[in-house]
Amino acid sequence: MRLSTTREAVQRIWTVRLHPQAGGPLLACPHPRCAAATPLPAASARSAALTHLARHARTDVLPPHLRTCQCRERGCAWHRRHRGCAGPVLLALTRDRSGRTWRLADACAACATAMSHTAVVPDTSLRPGRRCPVSRTPAAVPRALHGPGERMRVREMLTYLAAALPRFTSPAARLLALQCALRADAGAYVRLPGGLLRGMRLYGRGELWEELEHAGWLRCRAGRHPYVEAQLLDAAVLTQRAGRRVRARAAQWALRPAPVAPPAGWPPSVQLTALAVASCTSGEAGSTDMEVLARLCGHSPHQTEELLDRLVTTRMLTSWRYYRETDEVSWHLASPATADRAVAQQ
Repeated sequence: MRLSTTREAVQRIWTVRLHPQAGGPLLACPHPRCAAATPLPAASARSAALTHLARHARTDVLPPHLRTCQCRERGCAWHRRHRGCAGPVLLALTRDRSGRTWRLADACAACATAMSHTAVVPDTSLRPGRRCPVSRTPAAVPRALHGPGERMRVREMLTYLAAALPRFTSPAARLLALQCALRADAGAYVRLPGGLLRGMRLYGRGELWEELEHAGWLRCRAGRHPYVEAQLLDAAVLTQRAGRRVRARAAQWALRPAPVAPPAGWPPSVQLTALAVASCTSGEAGSTDMEVLARLCGHSPHQTEELLDRLVTTRMLTSWRYYRETDEVSWHLASPATADRAVAQQ
């Protein structure tokens, strides 16, 4: 007797839509298991949409070796042409320009990076009601996180912020949001000390907190001087599986992102570009799509080119090149001694 090897394919694409109406939007999901559209308070509609998508991801779970790039299955119609599918299969969160339609789907790293208005959802725990324990001793932190792991987490968070924050969000506000997202506790609360903000040259910059509040990303809370406290309002932040200690290490690396680490006194636009470049670098060189790098920095491609020139002028990079046919940008790092001399001369 021959055993049947067929199985029903598990749908790994989920979409929700927020239909505006008086009194609050309606959340509609076409999934057959979902009920009719649900009315929501306007202030919590986005969080409710993301929570709904996360619930589907937990319910329709598949072993990693069975997950495939859903974008490739559809002829890669979700993004502009790029160099082809590659990398591990990740969960990619995409919203349309209006912010009313959200899609969560499996996609390879190359496709997820090429999609507009898309964030790679950080490591998630797909078992409902289960939280991964926070590491309590330094020995519990894997050695792999001493550099590559931190760089990966910072890039994931920059990608998430590129989708979660408005395109016009300032570089200084993006740097602040990155620290908040990486240092938040399990309840999405964050408490930043004044010393940290002074080191970032962001202490007393109340307009940056107002900018993030206006974007609906966080809500400031009354805190004891010199601490600043806030609650993050985006439910996607709570999907992080890495312990708080591990995320704090990534936040610390983001302050001095070796091997591209400009002084804290440099303009936030240069600091953010250097951080994005460092997060896409391996060894003495790095590369990514220009559109991706520009989105991580919150700039236009032309502005990003000027900032890359700035990194070369200050000898943080030796050179960079843009291949317009493939939209790829690549760069080479300066030697540590050259970078140290450049920093000392600033």
